[in-house]
Amino acid sequence: MLTALLILWPALAALLVLLVKGQGAKKVAFGAALVELVLGVWAWINFAPNASTQFLLNEPWIADAGIMFKVGMDGISLLMVLLTVFLVPLIILSTFKHNYEKPSSFYALILFMQTGLVGVFTALDAFVFYFFWEVALIPIYFIAGMWGGENRVRVTFKFFIYTVFGSLFMLAAFVYLYFQTPGAHSSEEVAFYQLILDAGTQSWLFWFLFIAFAIKMPVFPFHTWQPDTYSEAPAAGTMLLSGIMLKMGIYGVLRWLLPVVPLGVSQWSTVVMVLAIIGIIYGAIIAIRQQDMKRLVAFSSVSHVGLIAAGLFTLNEHGLQGAMVQMLSHGVNVVGMFFIIDIIQSRIGTREIAAMGGITQNTPFLSVCFLVLLLGTVALPLTNGFVGEFLLLMGVYQYNNWMGAIAGLTIILGAVYMLRMFQRVMFGEQNDITRGFTDLTFTEKAVLVPLVVMVFWIGLHPNTFLSLSEPSVLKLLDVIKR
Repeated sequence: MLTALLILWPALAALLVLLVKGQGAKKVAFGAALVELVLGVWAWINFAPNASTQFLLNEPWIADAGIMFKVGMDGISLLMVLLTVFLVPLIILSTFKHNYEKPSSFYALILFMQTGLVGVFTALDAFVFYFFWEVALIPIYFIAGMWGGENRVRVTFKFFIYTVFGSLFMLAAFVYLYFQTPGAHSSEEVAFYQLILDAGTQSWLFWFLFIAFAIKMPVFPFHTWQPDTYSEAPAAGTMLLSGIMLKMGIYGVLRWLLPVVPLGVSQWSTVVMVLAIIGIIYGAIIAIRQQDMKRLVAFSSVSHVGLIAAGLFTLNEHGLQGAMVQMLSHGVNVVGMFFIIDIIQSRIGTREIAAMGGITQNTPFLSVCFLVLLLGTVALPLTNGFVGEFLLLMGVYQYNNWMGAIAGLTIILGAVYMLRMFQRVMFGEQNDITRGFTDLTFTEKAVLVPLVVMVFWIGLHPNTFLSLSEPSVLKLLDVIKR
């Protein structure tokens, strides 16, 4: 029942938020998100660190077709649920300085999206997974389309078309797999894992599933929707997209691609590795050339996700465990970076790097938080980014030493664009627009301090999280290599 409560509570809270008038909606939404955080922590406390699926709910959904509403959590699922319930209240709190039009609708959509996200990460039936995949897409479409920037309609429509296009490929693959199961047919995860399909069938199924997940991550060359969407969406929408939603694609590869079509993975893994490494270098080079802070972080995300994707297809423990911890680290860091960009833009009215300078002279607290999150992003030892990137690079190097060497450039290039941005924005002489810049408010500190704590927690005590996912990752590798 705990998994069901984690899924249903945000949806019920969203209905309540819709009834609240005015700016009180944000407080109700924040309170509801804190309750969800407590439920997530309770699941963590009561989780046995083994490879079993726990907090299971398995009820008939479309009984005549053998489709069950089956949800539960293993270590992989639990980490993604913890990331979601940790970030959503911080994202809601980050909006308190904004007065959005139709606030009840805005905050209800965030909570509805949380239901979709938790549903994706806990689904143990293919069609339940697909249902929640689409549920998570609809709220972010309206958040970006109604409260986004000047070009929001065009950009959001492009994002929607991309993701729906990919989803149709995934649905077609799931329907085919469903009809390959014996007897009365089943769409349960375990039934798909037990299928024995020939290499030719697995080859085309691989691409149907991979395209859907690659668009969501996104992996080069399926990334073209991302920078514009991140730039035009409101800050909360960008944080939801980058911090949590892109993890849906990575999770989909882990749960529904690697173990279901292992022969297809074996046939095409080198191609995917090449695409991922191209994305690492391409995203970093384009980030170096950016003058808009938000677009710079968006392209840096393409680079970092490329490394995670490469780690997934190494099919070794280091690569998969690196992907798990880097999903957590990336979510923490990228939400913090986009929030800091939102703070700066709200103070001075621009995101252009060339227009800034000298901000650190009046902002010791902002400067420290900004620097810590930035150093986590560039994988400084003792920060969260170092743990994930070290494991990922070890995995890629074990797969192919030349690919490992090229992928390692992400650390050098990341330091170039991030440190140069920090230098130009925070140091130097103040100008007319930065002279009156004020330090963080209490609410802004309340958002950034937990993120900074997580940078060091993951960096100094990674086994807190790696020990949760390790049994499930090893079990998954056994299924893939069966």
